[in-house]
Amino acid sequence: MMRRVRGASVVLGLLTVTALAAPWLTPWNHEQLDWANIAVPPQFEGAHWLGTDRLGRDLFARCMQALRVSLLIGVLAALVSVCIGVAWGATAGYLGGRVDAFMMRFVDIIYALPYVFIVIILATLFERGSIAALLLAIGAVGWLTMARIVRGQTLSLRRREFIDAAIASGVSTPAILWRHIVPNVAGAVIAYATLTIPQLILFESFLSFLGLGVQEPSASLGSLINIGAQEMETAPWMLLVPATLLTVLLISFNLLGDGLRSRLAGDGAAVP
Repeated sequence: MMRRVRGASVVLGLLTVTALAAPWLTPWNHEQLDWANIAVPPQFEGAHWLGTDRLGRDLFARCMQALRVSLLIGVLAALVSVCIGVAWGATAGYLGGRVDAFMMRFVDIIYALPYVFIVIILATLFERGSIAALLLAIGAVGWLTMARIVRGQTLSLRRREFIDAAIASGVSTPAILWRHIVPNVAGAVIAYATLTIPQLILFESFLSFLGLGVQEPSASLGSLINIGAQEMETAPWMLLVPATLLTVLLISFNLLGDGLRSRLAGDGAAVP
């Protein structure tokens, strides 16, 4: 298991470094047109390593720009989901009673609504192609499962002796949540957050594939796959390159998340 985690970490590190260093690795940017090389296949010894699209734009530069966008949205949306989910779940689990019932019924109601429908509505309410709006739309509804996980962990911790000792000592509720509850659910939160990132990246790619996400001239892995699907018969590399990149990215995150879940979530030691 740890070998797979290390391998996934290495792959993610290489993808991240390559995406960040791409402007220095190639003379082309994601918007630059090369009219002399329109829809050329990969040239491992030529000017365009991964080929070009129908406008002569370098596919390597566009894929790396799309990877930066997908990683940015996935990681930041996961952080938004973690912040909201931890605060909501810890508060509901610790306070219990009617407050817990009300807060979790709200989560159940949001759960009952179509997830895709909610994100599409939020994405269309703001400027089309706005990264901030897309981040808000995805992160705003990605916290529901996190809230349930944290609530379940908090309900178990609420009965522990060190929580009773903190209450008897007069420690305030916010202080108990911050000092005692959150540190003890951190393992499960980190593990699930790592598994959440590929879900959010895939969802962002799906929105971009539908035309509701990142807009031209910027690129997302989903929008590149959408363009490539239209050209798969005459220019298959336009589909294979971004699709392979997205697949490797998602598999690496899932392997890393599974490893962290086994290592962290299984640690039941409480931090008083």
